[in-house]
Order: sequence, then C-alpha cells, then structure tokens
Amino acid sequence: MNLFFQNILNVITKKHSTQILKSEFADKVAKLQSIIGYKFNNPDFLVFSLTHDSYTYDTLHQKSDSKSETNLLYERLEFLGDAVLGIIVAEYLFQKHKKEDEGFLSKLKSNIVSEKYLAMKGNYMQIGSFIIMSEKEERNGGRERKSIIADTMEAVIAAIYLDGGLEKAREFITTYIINDYENQIQLNELINYKSILQEYCQPLYQNTPEYKLITEKGPDHSKTFEMEVYINDTLCGLGVGTTKKEAQQQAAHNACIKLKLI
Repeated sequence: MNLFFQNILNVITKKHSTQILKSEFADKVAKLQSIIGYKFNNPDFLVFSLTHDSYTYDTLHQKSDSKSETNLLYERLEFLGDAVLGIIVAEYLFQKHKKEDEGFLSKLKSNIVSEKYLAMKGNYMQIGSFIIMSEKEERNGGRERKSIIADTMEAVIAAIYLDGGLEKAREFITTYIINDYENQIQLNELINYKSILQEYCQPLYQNTPEYKLITEKGPDHSKTFEMEVYINDTLCGLGVGTTKKEAQQQAAHNACIKLKLI
C-alpha cells in the first residue's frame, strides 16, 4: 500500500486493531463490491472512500478545529474522483456527439457530473446505506442527503481509480453513471424550471417571478417547506419540498405546466 494511505490507516486504527476495523466493515465492503461490479485488490481504498469525515471526527474524539488526515483524505478522494469522472464523461460525449458544439457538450457534461445526477445514481445503488458516518450525522438524515451521496460517489470513483487504474474507473463510470443518461437528464429534478420561468417573464413583464414561503413544518433535521410563485402578483404555482430551493423548483415546475411552457 502507498505509504500515505498506510499512514492514514494507522490514524484510523489508533483506537481499534486492524482486524477489528476490517471485520466491522467487511459486510459493507463485500456487498458494495458486488453492487458496483468491481473487486478491490486492496479493500482499504473502498473503506477510505466510504468513511465520511463526521465518523473520523467522532471516532477519534478530535477537539481542535483543524482537519485530521482522515477528514482531509475524504475531501481529497472527492477531488480526485470529480476529476476522473469529468475527463471520462467529456471523452465519452466527445466521441458520441461528433457534430455538436462546445456549448451543447458542456451543458450535457454539467448535468451528468452534477450533484443531483450523482445522488440519483447513488440512490439507485443504495450507496447511502454503505456510508460510514457518525451516529449524529445519521440522525440528521446524512444517509439521504444528496450532497453526501454525490460526494461519496466521487470518492468511490477515486478509490477504483487508485486501486485498478483509469480503465477500471472508466468501466464503472460508463456502466453505472453514464448509462441511460439521455433519459435520466430529462427527469424533473435535473431541469431548472426556475430558469425557464424567469426567461419567460423577463421579456414579457420586465421583472422576475416572486417566491413566497407559505409554511415551514417539522424539526430542524427534517423540515418541509411550502412555496408559492407569483408573476405580476398572480399566483401561478405551488410547490412543496424538503428545502426552500426544492419547493421553489416544484412551484416553478407547476407554473411552467400552467403556462404551457413545457
């Protein structure tokens, strides 16, 4: 194993023997390898990619504000995975859409590598159930949070790349992320209806839609928001979501349907 990763493993196992650590996560590693269709030469890479920084913070009882090596590693794996994903997706689209210009390719790529798209793919693979996180993060809905699922998908890509090389990473990305992208990016959650509605309003009324929060229910970690969207003081759509942004998007979607923009 690379000396840097061996040092990280030593930090993680500071309060646990390596044997206990491996047995604790053995089932997660075995099941996820089966799902992603790749068997790691060194399963520690996969463990690293699944270890959310909330777990290392709580486990090692860190009191300082500075990041530990394990916290830093999770972020570094995200960074590397994002880069590997970007180049492989760009190359794939370059080869597939030979007659399209840069603007078309860039927009398509941005959809495929977006947090929403990666989280959607991660949910299909039930990646959230494999993430190693603190009890507090789990209680706060971490396993369902789109940002954490997308970050972990990037970290897993980096783990495959480090363990098996670019071609193995390419196989995973092509099979599990790029597959069916043409249909997937048409899903409502990947279309910015707020932008569609704004582009409709500006030339006609010289103003933008107004979003109003109607209700906010539930505890801090599981809130539900209800939003209305108005155009020239006329109610055009209602939306509900787990964030204000999501509720606005749903309200804009309903407004687009009402105005026959989609």
